[in-house]
Amino acid sequence: MTLRRWWGGNVFSPDGREDRQAIAAIVFENPGELTRLENLLYPRLVLRCKKLVAAYIADPAIRAVVLDAPKLLEAGLDELCDELVFVEAAWSVRVQRVKRSRGWTEEELGRRENLQNPLDMKKASADHVVINHSGIDALRSQVKRVFSSMLASYA
Repeated sequence: MTLRRWWGGNVFSPDGREDRQAIAAIVFENPGELTRLENLLYPRLVLRCKKLVAAYIADPAIRAVVLDAPKLLEAGLDELCDELVFVEAAWSVRVQRVKRSRGWTEEELGRRENLQNPLDMKKASADHVVINHSGIDALRSQVKRVFSSMLASYA
């Protein structure tokens, strides 16, 4: 396996699965290693997404397919999308969420975000912007509005 050849057995758990934390420790400390990993993963990811999207589109019961990917543009997955939605949240909200959900520090979030396209570029590439600063009801309302608009334009 490529990861074992690159980084040895330390990036695998005892049961043989990839240790995502160990891999993250390598790639987020060395941009060259991140690029190497992305060059390995992105073509496979795009191919897999193309197959899944094609299967979903073939099902008349499915009205929309959502790709939730922080590096959607970087991976080229935007080519599979008819419309892009940028979900915006304040820095403090993002920090609070990743602390709670992933145990990341503010520095860790910053480090990872700095290795992505800038948020203002992602926002400028989007067809729609959803603000995710407050509660689920406000978010749900915005998402319904965006999807209603999209579905109406493709009807």
